Amino acid sequence: MDSKIMTALGDRVLTLGPQPAADGPYKHFKLTRDADGVAWLLFDRDGASANTLSSDVMEEFDAALAAIETERPAGLVIRSAKPSGFIAGADVNEFRGAADPEMVETRIRAAHAVVDHLEALKLPTVAVIHGFCLGGGLEVALACQARIAIDGARFGFPEVMLGLHPGLGGTARFTALVNPTQSMALMLTGRTIDARRAKSLGLVDTVTQERHVRGAVKDVLFGRLKRAKPGLLARAANLGPVRGLLAKRMRSEAAKAAPREHYPAPYALIDLWEAHGGSKAAMLKAEQASFAKLMVTPTAQNLIRVFFLREQMKKAAGSGNTVKHVHVIGAGAMGGDIAGWCAGQGLRVSLADMKAAPIAGAVKRAAELYGKIIRKPTDVRDALDRLIPDMDGEGVRNADLIIEAVPEKLELKQKVYAGLEPRMKPGAILATNTSSIPLQDLRTTLARPERLVGLHFFNPVSRLQLVEVVSHDGNDARVLKEALAFVGAIDRLPLAVKSSPGFLVNRALTPYMLEAMVMLDEKTDQRLIDAAAEQFGMPMGPIELADQVGLDICLDVGDMLRTKFGDLLPPTPAWLREKVAKGELGRKTGKGFYTWKDGKAEKAPLPETGPRVTDQMIDRLVLPMSNVCVAALREGIVDDADAVDGAMIFGTGYAPFRGGPLNYARTRGVENIVSTLRALAERFGERFAPDPGWDNFK
Repeated sequence: MDSKIMTALGDRVLTLGPQPAADGPYKHFKLTRDADGVAWLLFDRDGASANTLSSDVMEEFDAALAAIETERPAGLVIRSAKPSGFIAGADVNEFRGAADPEMVETRIRAAHAVVDHLEALKLPTVAVIHGFCLGGGLEVALACQARIAIDGARFGFPEVMLGLHPGLGGTARFTALVNPTQSMALMLTGRTIDARRAKSLGLVDTVTQERHVRGAVKDVLFGRLKRAKPGLLARAANLGPVRGLLAKRMRSEAAKAAPREHYPAPYALIDLWEAHGGSKAAMLKAEQASFAKLMVTPTAQNLIRVFFLREQMKKAAGSGNTVKHVHVIGAGAMGGDIAGWCAGQGLRVSLADMKAAPIAGAVKRAAELYGKIIRKPTDVRDALDRLIPDMDGEGVRNADLIIEAVPEKLELKQKVYAGLEPRMKPGAILATNTSSIPLQDLRTTLARPERLVGLHFFNPVSRLQLVEVVSHDGNDARVLKEALAFVGAIDRLPLAVKSSPGFLVNRALTPYMLEAMVMLDEKTDQRLIDAAAEQFGMPMGPIELADQVGLDICLDVGDMLRTKFGDLLPPTPAWLREKVAKGELGRKTGKGFYTWKDGKAEKAPLPETGPRVTDQMIDRLVLPMSNVCVAALREGIVDDADAVDGAMIFGTGYAPFRGGPLNYARTRGVENIVSTLRALAERFGERFAPDPGWDNFK
């Protein structure tokens, strides 16, 4: 969604007060005064498309506030001069590699002093907010006496996604202004809210259109607008006894989402508010120490790493997408969802299938998805209009990109290509969503093999951000560049991989899932196997994941990979084939290893007295993933270790707080990983043998 919001905002003409002089004293700010004697401080970070707060920005901000104080204007308007929004938060670059909490605390104290300075100004202050107002940006707005939101603005505290909580006074100012049951929930989840919701919570005083900004500013500064004030409930919730009860409930909610030992930030925030919520001054001071302590934790440093991995993968997509019309062949679970996602991202999509029922199912799923992610009903309608059922497959003629998502059978795919290729327009790209057939085999029957690429999406398409962009020896470089840009344009993260069985992600996940089957064969309780993976930090255990993916698909991928990698993979138990033959395929049939109801696996809790998760169980499941990732680097399937970590996090949900399977190996120590793999190989077989790639891995 972000790219679309940006485009819409790019055309916006902002009301920025009087024209500032070209040679002002500041690098990142412009200061002017209007006819009413009101000062306008415009934030325009030098050389950046969005405003972020760095130490040099904060220093200059402080100098500007000091100048405003001596000039004694009638009021102060703080506004961003960037079309993209108000302030996107702190400059995350300054967080990387922080190891000394005292140093972090000193820097945070200096930044706090600037925000306190703004709050203490003896004149009416108002923040005018458009676009994104997140994290540190929202903390600056909270230090103003009033806030005006332009319709369409978005507010939130995403710090928890980086393993932190707000650190510029937000924990104290937000809970003092907005009922803590709501303000704490926003900080604990990192969710964003729109301007209307912000107004109903009392976070902003008024919502207006850009053309009415001057009038709204005057109303606020000259006392004509009734200001939002914390209600009785908000004040009561901050009282000691009530805080204790609410904090207990917040902790049990947080525990459902993330355990304390892996994700300390939510619990630190709850502790902070429970201890100091009754006193703003005490909470402001305690926030600094708490923030500094979190900043140096492995969780925060790894999640900050993940933030930059995402930025790096976005950059790899490049710009200049040329795809306007996508034609998808095969409206099954994957094809239908890919089509729905692309239409939701603004592209014209024709969806072809032999039968009408799958197409109808895909349209229905798309409508449900749009209802959740698209805010305006008219935009939902437009997205559905862009998704065109195409029983005759006529969309092929005009499509810039054709995505084939038919079942994984080589002859079937080749037959489809034979009918397609003569009808494709020159310059169109042919992409396959195969997860198991090497592109070398698929291209043999093509007249123009150079325009065939793999675009391997992951299930569920709307949640997993990764798309593997698969190349073969005969590819045209332009085609690959366009495929990467297309992935970026639909708000997905591309990973360039060379064609090889399983590419990267399936090849790394298969031993994880098959090892779980071997453990089942050893009579380990399936719930215990899943618990071991979850204890490590995986979003779900391998047995539940196999049910989610479909046991038939797991079996196919396992068989395909074994033809290439043989004994490097755990054996497939005979009973798994029988299960598939009986039609017990997992979630899609309602029964696999677990029974599934309403999309959820039914699991009884593990008995209190039975066996417990051991380190060896965890190692057997997760170390083969790191081993395969090193092998893929050594073989040149992927050429960048960081991208491998990003792919595993964004394609499988691999424990983000560990920074990816290669980062995990680096943190634990390569010698330790290699010796543990050797010990596992002696005990359980050659499939655990450490890859030769470890010798050169840094």
